[in-house]
Amino acid sequence: MPLDKQIATVLQQFRDLPEPDFSQVDAVQYRQFSDNLLPAIPGDPMSEVRELRVAGADGELDARLYRPSEEGNLPLLVFFHGGGFVMGNLDTHDNLCRSLARQTEAVVVSVAYRLAPEYHFPAAPLDCYAATCWLVEHAAALGVDASRLALAGDSAGGNLALAVSQLAAQRQGPKISYQCLFYPVTDARCDSRSYEDFAEGYLLSSAMMYWFWQQYLQDTGQGDDPLASPLRAESLAGLPPTTLITAEFDPLRDEGEAFAARLQQAGVAVRVQRCEGMIHGFISMAPFVEGAARVLSEAAADVRGALN
Repeated sequence: MPLDKQIATVLQQFRDLPEPDFSQVDAVQYRQFSDNLLPAIPGDPMSEVRELRVAGADGELDARLYRPSEEGNLPLLVFFHGGGFVMGNLDTHDNLCRSLARQTEAVVVSVAYRLAPEYHFPAAPLDCYAATCWLVEHAAALGVDASRLALAGDSAGGNLALAVSQLAAQRQGPKISYQCLFYPVTDARCDSRSYEDFAEGYLLSSAMMYWFWQQYLQDTGQGDDPLASPLRAESLAGLPPTTLITAEFDPLRDEGEAFAARLQQAGVAVRVQRCEGMIHGFISMAPFVEGAARVLSEAAADVRGALN
């Protein structure tokens, strides 16, 4: 399939931006540039948007709660933002979280985990697990039903949702009813065919992904850890039912689909969808890309059906 026409228009706007030399780029400066690259888009109105402080693995973290209606005891959807473990924050994914809250009919809490390279692996997955446990423990005060708990994340956030699912299974932690993963990072090897086919020209480049992994891991051996590379886990049995979305023109496409196949082999119910004509990050473009809006609505319907 050719690129979606609206996606092609988005890419054209970025073609004049030179890709940095990742052997020289400063992570903090690149984060500041990237996080402010796109203008804020007004999101869906919420009944309540509240700033929170939640427990992380080594101190408190910022989080943001989105309540779509005044109805009590709504399900809880914990969201982890993407950005290669290096970038992204509560504001970069505010619009997406509002859409998820409205369309899943759940309270969404977005967690600002610690970022690399200031905090290397495993700080981020341990933060996300600790925050999820805290939210479940404080469910009554937050007005949510923690017995109806789902996780969601895009890209690196999808990786972190998987880490939380793995830790919950290993530690007899919170029961997770569902997980929704948008083009998740699943393997530090970065050696799939899609890494070659879509190495550059599609917003996320292979060079950028190599650099993200260099910032995130203290040493390459950590890439073997299933919390970093869930595709390398010996067993995926016991993970929650899953929606896994990939994009046709994305270096991460093949590793995401390989992970979905591993889930299916482990007996986990999975709906996997390759979105033709789409690029990495497309789900955040739902306000101005019709195909992205459709995929988001379908994924949200999966979550809503699992939690209600």
